Amino acid sequence: MGSEILVTGGAGYIGSHTVVKLAEAGFRPVVVDDYSNSSPKAVEILQELTDTEIPAYPIDMTDAEALGEVFAAHDFEAVIHFAGFKAVGESVEQPLSYYQNNLVSTLNLLQLMEQHNCFKLVFSSSATVYGIPSEIPLTESADLGAINPYGQTKLMIEHICRDTAASNESWQISLLRYFNPVGAHPSGRIGEDPKGIPNNLVPFVMQVAVGRREKVSVFGGDWDTGDGTGVRDYIHVQDLAAGHLAALNHLQSGCEAYNLGTGQGSSVLEVVAAASKAVGQDLAYEIVDRRPGDIATSLADPSKATAQLDWKTELTLDDMMRDSWAWQSANPEGYSSSDS
Repeated sequence: MGSEILVTGGAGYIGSHTVVKLAEAGFRPVVVDDYSNSSPKAVEILQELTDTEIPAYPIDMTDAEALGEVFAAHDFEAVIHFAGFKAVGESVEQPLSYYQNNLVSTLNLLQLMEQHNCFKLVFSSSATVYGIPSEIPLTESADLGAINPYGQTKLMIEHICRDTAASNESWQISLLRYFNPVGAHPSGRIGEDPKGIPNNLVPFVMQVAVGRREKVSVFGGDWDTGDGTGVRDYIHVQDLAAGHLAALNHLQSGCEAYNLGTGQGSSVLEVVAAASKAVGQDLAYEIVDRRPGDIATSLADPSKATAQLDWKTELTLDDMMRDSWAWQSANPEGYSSSDS
């Protein structure tokens, strides 16, 4: 049997897809998740998809004692840390909740890792740490400056990881800055299941496709882009999950940041068109006012990850929409669709 890997937030969207990749690669994933933005159903499906027994602990990581019991029960070689609150708008309304949850859970995790001589960490960061982009495409050396509390927690955790790695040469940490993850597992069995109104474009588009929402709101039609709508770097969650496996396999002493994106931009209208093609009908949309804090374009330069992690994306926007639709059409209400 392979090494045990702790996956915090392993029942969530990106975490669950990474658990599958880990199991397929011969690792033994162990999940910690409080299910505040995920479902225990996901773990059941993961066990079926991988034909593997996956231990799962339903705990809040701000509870250091409960997390310590997980460490005491296992011998982890490494940790992949996804767990955290992640809605930008909600973070503006509830900053203290975001700082409390995201920072305290990470501090507890790092302290327990050190106590148990587990010094390998892959951290789920975000392109939000760049704030308003100082360059396009964004390289890892671009200016950092998050513009909302969610992004600030990611940036603070990056600083904590750097300082921690500098204090002890045993640490091997990768900070993975995601761009816009979309898509689902090709089986259609696991996918993105946001609680409440989706904050991200593609889940909203897919909920329009299954009749849960009336139309897609396109925030701004007068941006300085090809068709006037915002351009983002969308990455298939399968490619993103593979990026975590690559980071795990290429950890080195110290702390390094990597962009995980395609380097290619798609506008909102291009995404709606690709989704309409996957669904087989035109999806309704409406151009509305811009949102405060939005930007015209955000694109990754992923060349560092390609060079150092031997990783690159393979799946296209059409693949992303096909797999998103396979998931949403089979699970119109998300994981609750399959609850008995």
